[in-house]
Amino acid sequence: MGLTKQYLRYAASAVFGVIGSQKANISYVTLRGGERGRYVAVAACEHVFIWDVRKAEKVLILKGSKHEVTFLCPSPDGIHIAVGYEDGAVRVFSLLNGESNVSFNGHKSAVTVIRYDALGARLVTGSRDTDVIVWDIINECGLYRLKGHKDAVTQALFLKDKNLLVTSSKDSFVKWWDLDTQHCFKTMVGHRSEVWGMVLLNKENRLLTGSADSELRAWDIKYLEEEKAEGEPQVKKGKSLLDDDDEGNEEDESPEERILSCQKAGSLLREARDRVVSLTADAKARVIACHGNDSVLEIFTVLSEDEVEKKMAKKLKKAKKKAAKAEDTAEDPVVQKMLKDEILRLTNIKASAKIRWVDCLSCAGGELKVVLLLQNNTVETYSLKTLDKTPTANKTARLTLGGHRTDARTLAFSSDNMAVLSASGDTVKVWNRSTLQVIRTMACEYALCSLFVPGDRQIILGTKSGKLQVFELASGSLLETVDAHDGALWSLCLAPDQRGIMTGGADKTVKFWEFELIKDQQTGHKRLTVKHTRTLQLEEDVLCVKFSPDHRLLAVSLLDCTVKVFYTDTLKFFLSLYGHKLPVLCLDISHDSTLIATGSADRNVKIWGLDFGDCHRSMFAHDDSVMFLQFVPKTHLFFTAGKDKKIKQWDADKFEHIQTLEGHHREVWCLAISPNGDHIVSSSHDKSLRLWERTREPIILEEEREMEREAEFEEGMAKGEEPVVPGETQGEAAPAGKKTIETVKAAERIMEALELYREENRKMEEHKYACENAGKQLPPPKTNPILEAFGSISPSRYVLDIIKKVKSSELEVSLLVLPFPYVPDLLTLFNSYVQQGLEVELVCRCLFFLLRIHFGQISSNQMLLSVIDELKTNTVSKVHEIRDVLGFNGAGLQFLQREMESKEDVMFFADATGRLDEKKKKRRKRQRAVLTIA
Repeated sequence: MGLTKQYLRYAASAVFGVIGSQKANISYVTLRGGERGRYVAVAACEHVFIWDVRKAEKVLILKGSKHEVTFLCPSPDGIHIAVGYEDGAVRVFSLLNGESNVSFNGHKSAVTVIRYDALGARLVTGSRDTDVIVWDIINECGLYRLKGHKDAVTQALFLKDKNLLVTSSKDSFVKWWDLDTQHCFKTMVGHRSEVWGMVLLNKENRLLTGSADSELRAWDIKYLEEEKAEGEPQVKKGKSLLDDDDEGNEEDESPEERILSCQKAGSLLREARDRVVSLTADAKARVIACHGNDSVLEIFTVLSEDEVEKKMAKKLKKAKKKAAKAEDTAEDPVVQKMLKDEILRLTNIKASAKIRWVDCLSCAGGELKVVLLLQNNTVETYSLKTLDKTPTANKTARLTLGGHRTDARTLAFSSDNMAVLSASGDTVKVWNRSTLQVIRTMACEYALCSLFVPGDRQIILGTKSGKLQVFELASGSLLETVDAHDGALWSLCLAPDQRGIMTGGADKTVKFWEFELIKDQQTGHKRLTVKHTRTLQLEEDVLCVKFSPDHRLLAVSLLDCTVKVFYTDTLKFFLSLYGHKLPVLCLDISHDSTLIATGSADRNVKIWGLDFGDCHRSMFAHDDSVMFLQFVPKTHLFFTAGKDKKIKQWDADKFEHIQTLEGHHREVWCLAISPNGDHIVSSSHDKSLRLWERTREPIILEEEREMEREAEFEEGMAKGEEPVVPGETQGEAAPAGKKTIETVKAAERIMEALELYREENRKMEEHKYACENAGKQLPPPKTNPILEAFGSISPSRYVLDIIKKVKSSELEVSLLVLPFPYVPDLLTLFNSYVQQGLEVELVCRCLFFLLRIHFGQISSNQMLLSVIDELKTNTVSKVHEIRDVLGFNGAGLQFLQREMESKEDVMFFADATGRLDEKKKKRRKRQRAVLTIA
């Protein structure tokens, strides 16, 4: 048997050319030892890039897997950043080393908002699936899911001092949640359309919401007396779960039942007429930034209470003067406090393009730093002094170099495999393939096709206006612009003898050009130009042209869905390849000039013989138009790129699909294969360029198909229903986790461990029985190899190890999937663990959850009564012990602190910072006094 054909795997190597993706917001972050306002985090497809805006370089990449990033939120301590993804997952990364240790899976679709509470111990996430989930970061698990919104959640905010949460949604409602009882106690219905943004101001006594019109609505929040609220939520919880909604609503209307009241305080008018795209405030909520779908950012400032009082006093004075002048002695004038007295328009910032997201940061000396993520793959930063009478914003940085403003429509490799050319609607860039740095950026017209001139010193672009543009790389200058076609110049092809090029355009012609060196009039040096030699006139627009590598034939794809083949020397017609139902957008000829592959908008790829024009095979290639097709040099393998976001590799001899390269999140426009076939670069509508590398790993096609089927099954698993706890009615609160392939695998591992434990117990019982029968001690049975691999541990310890390895966030859902027959064994094991004091906290968590979900079956099982009784006494005593140890340690630490303070006369922690602030204030006062005297 001969050797089978070996295919090598291409693997994703890097993502470049993207500065910031539109999907997710932009956020200021602080890196260790770095100054505030210097680093920003933006999403870049599935990764997160941390940019140093001063040096305009990437300092850290937080790597994602395959889903796009949709939201970012740095933690209050600045050490972590929570990242939400398109599939509903949330991962918490460390900004110190870029690693992610905590991940949460609860949402069914994209995460739309993430917020930390003031301590950074809890995280709230809202999603397009309308759910709000609160997560415990320290315990790494979900606390609960809050249901109530009818559309995507747009904002969620924790209140600092009270255990309340406020959420807004596209369903036009703002909901207030009591987190002690996990129920919605208030729904604000004062908006007529979607609520797109929301901020809390004035020490959380005012709420500002942005909607689909030009008003920013303000609401005064009054917290009612604690006595009134005490004991009330329990009653309410019972009602909202048991009674129907109508009664709940009626009850919600009675004022004495509420925890707080919201009154509309007025509204601010924005200059923009369209919807609020994003609304944000700085950390102290003194400055509000807001923008619509245009390029203007509006900045407002919130006055402090003292400033408002001063302003009102001035107003009153003015009114009194006016009254005195009018000699109105009736009564004292009254001045009404309006919203515009408390929130003032500071200034507007005009960005260079439409704004997508904004973040702001207040720094020392009243400086405000603003960072904007624009819709054209640019990040801009501005600085303004808020204390000035008329503050003006200064642009401090602009990140543009590392990517194109519009999609790159054409790519080309240099002949030494080292340089990559990408050209978009306004610029052409040349990148170093190994470092992915931009070597040259040159302004050009809208480019559609490109190539490196032999020698790699010049490049030629074909443009939408039908021109050929010749650039020199050494100087980065445009050498010449040639009017080649009357319509768009769709395709360029280098002649196999490397002496010229062929162009095809929308004016129904194919033109042939030769390279020439001419003397430049201005410099006197020789420079490259192209000379028009021949024209081939056709009946239809030309979409793609290609020479056969032996220079004998040329293939032209036309708008009438056919491909015509001509002889190169005489331009006589040779073959017509027809069969595609829609125009052929791309074609390529193999290195030995025997095969031609064509890709069409009808989603099919056809492989033809060039001898007789016979169609060897037609293959359904992509789920949308095939945009690009190219053979790997010196092989009969080729790659296709489609509008379905995929790149696929095919074998043109065996008509096999070899592999799919998935990574792009939007339509793939084009790709380029390096001359040695080791690298591929692809460009997409998601603004990213991706580099793929050929590895040494062979592909076995059957395995590849099997893996695809498995991935499909796993995806179906994740789309399953939410876990339902038996005996619990569906209310506003639900469990936070969701069933994924990981939770199913974890449950299977626990089941396998329990099977092994049962098996070992059975062996030991049989051994004991055999010893009794024989009347002497027999050699013990052989232990399971798995237990030996774990260091000859006991079966019960092995079960505990397996449970410990389950991710904290997946533990509950894994136990929920576990069938009941395994529960009795688990309960007896839990009893022994608690007695030995092993992992008491973890065991208690599992125990309480199992008791909750299997309560009926456990309580009706006589065999388990004794176990439960033992568990009750053991767990209570052990938990008391742990609590005592914690209390003792806490008291010990406080004692040590007091001892050290009395010895060294040093203040610790909170007191020390307070004292330092006081000292600074005194020093400033002294300096001011000195200045006034001077």
